[in-house]
Amino acid sequence: MTQLIQAVTRISRGFNVLAGAAVVAMMLLTCADVVLRLFRRPVPGTYEIVGFLGTVVIAFAMAYTSLEKGHIAVELLVERLPRRLQSGIEAAVSLIGTVLFGLLTWQSFIYAADLRHSGEVSVTLTMPIYPFIYGIAAGSGLLTLVLLVEALRTAARAVKP
Repeated sequence: MTQLIQAVTRISRGFNVLAGAAVVAMMLLTCADVVLRLFRRPVPGTYEIVGFLGTVVIAFAMAYTSLEKGHIAVELLVERLPRRLQSGIEAAVSLIGTVLFGLLTWQSFIYAADLRHSGEVSVTLTMPIYPFIYGIAAGSGLLTLVLLVEALRTAARAVKP
């Protein structure tokens, strides 16, 4: 179990680094487009590229954010409950998230395969769309693993005497 946790953590950090690089690329591209517009030479497809990079940022940062407990959580009632019950509720919520993001992963793979087979491309740059959908599938699949590990960890805490 420890090796699984370490592997998921390492991969999540790597994905988060890629998400950070995508944010930097978005910033540089947007700045370049603004400056070049002053010279009447805008970067073609900036809007599309920023949109695609946005999918990378969101999908690749989800797992690490979940590992770091960076998502918003409302614990108004739960924090008043006994520790074991809190762990049980946290395990249940993580399991529900595992199922939901597992479904998202599965459906994203199906959708990306459909886009690949149909040859769908972006309007301005005629760039294929499916690699970014596969990226969403990879990011949500990694989040599924993170949530599953968290569910197992908190369930063990809830059961432990």
